[in-house]
Amino acid sequence: MTNSRATPGPEAPKIECSSSRRSFLPGIKSARAVPMMLALIFLGALRLDSLQGAEALLEHLEHRHCSHRHPRAHEKLSDSNILNDICQFVVKVARLCALTYPGQVIHGVYIETAHIVKKRSINQPLRILLHYDDSVYRLDDKKFELINNTILPEAVHFWERALMVRETKGTIRLNRKCQSTQVFVKDNLTHCIDTCRSETMCGEVVVPEQHLDACRVCNKAGLNCRVEPASVPGEGINGADFVFYVSAMSTERCKKGLTVAYAAHCQQEAALDRPIAGHANLCPESISTKPQELETLLSTVKHEILHALGFSVSLYAFYRDDRGEPRTKRTETGKPFLNTTLQTHQWSENTIRTVIRHSWQVHGGSVRRAMQMIVTPRVRAEVRAHFDCRDLEGAELEDQGEDGTALTHWEKRVFENEAMTGTHTQNPVYSRITLALMEDTGWYSANYSMAQELGWGRKLGCDFAMKSCKEWIVAKSSKFSKNSEDPGRSIHPFCNKVKRDPLQTECTDDRSSVALCNLVEYPQPLPKQYQNFDWIPNVPRGREEYYGGSVSLADYCPYNQEFTWRANNTIVRGSHCLYEDNNPHPKKNFALEKYGENSRCFDHTNQMWEERTCKQVRQWQHWGSGCYQYKCEAGRLHIMVTNYTYTCYHAGQEIAIRIMQNEWLHKGALICPPCRDLCQEEFAQRKEQCKPGDEHPPATFYHRDRLDCDKASSNSLSISILVSIIALLFVFR
Repeated sequence: MTNSRATPGPEAPKIECSSSRRSFLPGIKSARAVPMMLALIFLGALRLDSLQGAEALLEHLEHRHCSHRHPRAHEKLSDSNILNDICQFVVKVARLCALTYPGQVIHGVYIETAHIVKKRSINQPLRILLHYDDSVYRLDDKKFELINNTILPEAVHFWERALMVRETKGTIRLNRKCQSTQVFVKDNLTHCIDTCRSETMCGEVVVPEQHLDACRVCNKAGLNCRVEPASVPGEGINGADFVFYVSAMSTERCKKGLTVAYAAHCQQEAALDRPIAGHANLCPESISTKPQELETLLSTVKHEILHALGFSVSLYAFYRDDRGEPRTKRTETGKPFLNTTLQTHQWSENTIRTVIRHSWQVHGGSVRRAMQMIVTPRVRAEVRAHFDCRDLEGAELEDQGEDGTALTHWEKRVFENEAMTGTHTQNPVYSRITLALMEDTGWYSANYSMAQELGWGRKLGCDFAMKSCKEWIVAKSSKFSKNSEDPGRSIHPFCNKVKRDPLQTECTDDRSSVALCNLVEYPQPLPKQYQNFDWIPNVPRGREEYYGGSVSLADYCPYNQEFTWRANNTIVRGSHCLYEDNNPHPKKNFALEKYGENSRCFDHTNQMWEERTCKQVRQWQHWGSGCYQYKCEAGRLHIMVTNYTYTCYHAGQEIAIRIMQNEWLHKGALICPPCRDLCQEEFAQRKEQCKPGDEHPPATFYHRDRLDCDKASSNSLSISILVSIIALLFVFR
């Protein structure tokens, strides 16, 4: 049995791609060898960045450098039919969220007087009116049907159920755009100087005349104020609290990688500054109708709508308290002061506060770290409860990324899969923390039953929420490594397994997906504040500063991520267990996985899975975890593999699998997780509970198939290893 492996070369944190070729694995002599390219770009974002950066040669192997790179898997050489699909592991990267500058937003849209609006209770379910630009109707039929019938209705309905506002009883007529940024306000109505623009835009969309007020103007002295001749108010918008203009144009922003959508608000009402109009542009070429991508697309649109509703750096300074009074001091114009450096209105410290960590632990010492935190009352209460940390000042905001990322999202290191972080990695959830922020705007109240559970960081304490991941990793490694067979698990939720041959997968925390540790090697040392390791298993001493997680917005802290397989830039399948479309092809299903509604991720043992016939043995070097169906019955967790059921009697129990499938005997083993991980909630609903986990299974309890081979056939047994010539594509952000 021969085993040829390739060693990963340096990973590039930049975002343009180059490639170089060298001779393929010299240990493989079979002419039937079929190269397989495999790239991994972690699941989650609105775009894939353009591919740029340093070339690096791998020993015996082509290696591509693109943002966010990931590991390799091995495939069978001896049977070319198995390799009909050339696959890639692909991970999506960062969002591109629109940033609105002061001159782009129209303020002071008069609907009703402030003293009347303030008296109203915030109990009207939010009503969002969608208005399509003609470009939406030019989408191809499948994309239009998906956007019109599924994505937009579901995204809008989510926020209409999650948020309530003070009822808008008047007619909304949006203001016209002025030629100048200077305006006059007379009798609560905005007047342009001399003239209005011929068109008023909201993002990429021309606001229809029927949604606009009349053109009101004054001269440069603020006199002779009037309605322009032939200009009349439109019929306006009734029965809605927010109008959302949607376009589907291939804009310059769409060309930045594979941007799916971007959005922002464009007009605010006069009484309490609440956004009443916003826009989103959907990038036609990046809209996927693949079932595996729907969750990401839906979460993306929900994310962008929320930016337009209030979660935006350009709106923080306009937040109100529970009495409807401004949280930030206003100038004589009625607006907050303008921060010319940030090109946005400056918020007060009772909304966002700069917090200094004087001893932020990094490789080889410590640095001083400044961070921006939302410190509004409900947000502060929610993050303290979530992390179980009474000293936590507030919710940390993202400090990296381009305009539209920094300060407009939650910090990725702290909130990982919260949907309002700046990258979309996996299993996005809209948590109580995000709903609390929307309440603290002073414009909304939240229906917390719509909040989704955020598992990341839950009850991990102040050491997790207030310190670097490096300090957390060191503390947990020191505490648990002596008593743990796998020290890497003690540093949860972070990881320290570098992606190398052979590819070894794990499970996400909630066991919803097969995952990989995104710890990679960079071609240059990381900035000091992002060097998170003093020691890494199997990495030479002195090289630690070159290693970090592939998600830069998470401060390069490595953690397990789900991923997708791609072929020719088309998704083949993902690693999320709940989707039937992710089932591998039967000829490639070496570990007998089953994806679907009742499936979860289970760990394999350290033994490679293999397939046997009487004449051949095939070992698959991609293993570590897989998706299998399960059920909770009689106080126990039961794992189902093909047509057989295996009962878990205690956590850590190893279940040997010996099953004939497609004329091959599949051999491997699964590890039972604690029953409570998967069954506690279901049992509680049935007023049952998991049985104590200290029983041992009967010795002959499990099904085991055997090969019946005569002596002649066994003498001709050939052994081969599934190895692919592969290249790894990670996308860094």
